Amino acid sequence: MTSNIVIFIGGTGSPLQPKGLAASVTGTIQTAASAAFTWKEMNALKHAIDPAYRGGPKYRWAFNDATLQTIEEMEDGQKRPLWLPDIAGGTPATVLGIPYVIDQAIDGIGTGKKFIFLGDFNRFIIRRVTYMELKRLVERYAEFDQVAFLAFHRFDCVLEDVAAIKKRMQEIIAENIPYHRVECHTTEAVRIFNERGMNDKVKLLETSGSLYTYYYTLGDTVDYYYGNLLPSTGYIWLFDIVKYYDGLLLRIPNRANPDVLEEVVKQEKMLDVFKEHLRWNYIMGLGNVGDFNMACEEGHATDLINVAEALQEKKIAQIADDIYHRGENGNRVKLVLISGPSSSGKTTFSKRLSVQLMTNGLRPYPISLDNYFVDREDTPRDENGNYDYESLYALDLELFNTQLQALLRGEEVELPRFNFNLGKKEYKGDKLRIDEHTILILEGIHALNPELTPQIPAASKYKIYVSALTTISLDDHNWIPTTDNRLLRRIIRDFNYRGYSAQETISRWPSVRAGEDKWIFPYQENADVMFNSALLFEFAVLRCHAEPILTSVPRNCPEYAEAYRLLKFIKYFTPVQDKEIPPTSLLREFLGGSSFKY
Repeated sequence: MTSNIVIFIGGTGSPLQPKGLAASVTGTIQTAASAAFTWKEMNALKHAIDPAYRGGPKYRWAFNDATLQTIEEMEDGQKRPLWLPDIAGGTPATVLGIPYVIDQAIDGIGTGKKFIFLGDFNRFIIRRVTYMELKRLVERYAEFDQVAFLAFHRFDCVLEDVAAIKKRMQEIIAENIPYHRVECHTTEAVRIFNERGMNDKVKLLETSGSLYTYYYTLGDTVDYYYGNLLPSTGYIWLFDIVKYYDGLLLRIPNRANPDVLEEVVKQEKMLDVFKEHLRWNYIMGLGNVGDFNMACEEGHATDLINVAEALQEKKIAQIADDIYHRGENGNRVKLVLISGPSSSGKTTFSKRLSVQLMTNGLRPYPISLDNYFVDREDTPRDENGNYDYESLYALDLELFNTQLQALLRGEEVELPRFNFNLGKKEYKGDKLRIDEHTILILEGIHALNPELTPQIPAASKYKIYVSALTTISLDDHNWIPTTDNRLLRRIIRDFNYRGYSAQETISRWPSVRAGEDKWIFPYQENADVMFNSALLFEFAVLRCHAEPILTSVPRNCPEYAEAYRLLKFIKYFTPVQDKEIPPTSLLREFLGGSSFKY
């Protein structure tokens, strides 16, 4: 085992060795003396590292025990030790505030030696190139009545450095390498990917049911892509790649202004939700669509539905418990604000949350923002001169906040009803007074906007963001856009319950997305909690409902291209019927058969 550590630390990258840590690291700080170093030189190494890498979970020093002894024995000009023992352990827990590890495979101090390493060791990747190969050696030991076995792995190492990655990407772009699309029998594509150990793509293609398929080549690289590619790498001229939490973020041009890059937006809560659900996917052994399809073919579809629904119910119950326990300090939550983009399942979520709140002894009361629209003639207009009903200022904010404050003071108010035919608010005697057990539920696109409830104390509000955050991927390289999840839901719902064709829904979708970008997404991180309404199995169920709707889109209309793309996408999923989905499921809001009234 020790020899392996030595190779990973000091390997030269020759055919018999991986490229170890010492060979991978090129950024160094030279010591003034060949056989000694100072704490100032260690401090210089610390500040030579990009601050983005200094907050990682595995950011630390690495050196051997002799180097540690040298650090322990450092003295100032008055012969006083620079390093005082830690109260708990007898030796300091950190060096210059940074944790350390001891590895005897690291060189000691000497001329031309790299003897102290510092950085985020999550960025040093040890990759298993091939799985274990086991050989039986019978003949060699036969005369001794023995059988020997030889086992070996093949590994490689790489230092993940953002600057180095970006430089290599720029080199590939400068070469202007063309992409080639190869169409072939699916069995041939499976053979090619199998030879390269790309099992995720093998499972996807084997379970897709397609007789023919295609793959792309870029030089010696062979891969499969969901969607269309540019003619060559030279078309990619504007990009950036930056460190983002414990990974990397690829920055792309802005849709409206392709000459500038999109702003980097920190979304810690959103990232945590994705990571939580990815972790569950891997626990269940479902990293991608191929895994899911194989599980369905083996008869586990019902189990997957039950587990996914149970996970959501457990999460909703936890949110309800959190809302209830917030009141233990005397400042009980009186207003629950629920926001999210179109077709995220906000309505069903609010109803299921209300049920769970009732199990905690609370009495939820829904308030609809639609009843607080300003009179139609006072509605703001968009850049085209049309009424902008998506705007926050299409609401009578003054009346809304006046009534909320009165309710929170224990006063009785008469709630308005908006007459959409007349374009005016009306009062029909709907009076409300809340008591200590009442909790108001407000669901709407503006719920998390601070301007909606600026005068309501923060302790009285609990903010929830709901969205369908798809976590399953087609394969290890092709992630599914979360917007596809919501668009398919909306197409089915609009067709079944609102009388809109798929063509009409697709044509409206860019406008819907623009409103989300302006009024919803900027405020999502304001939420106290985020809820992922996506279900692991839902694309397989949506396929059965969406296919006949999408195939009706005429070929000669602009929306056909998007309909064709969605059809091609959902065909990757093994179809699953919805008979096992419970009537309380979020999907029932779009498919029908819900036990809730809408």
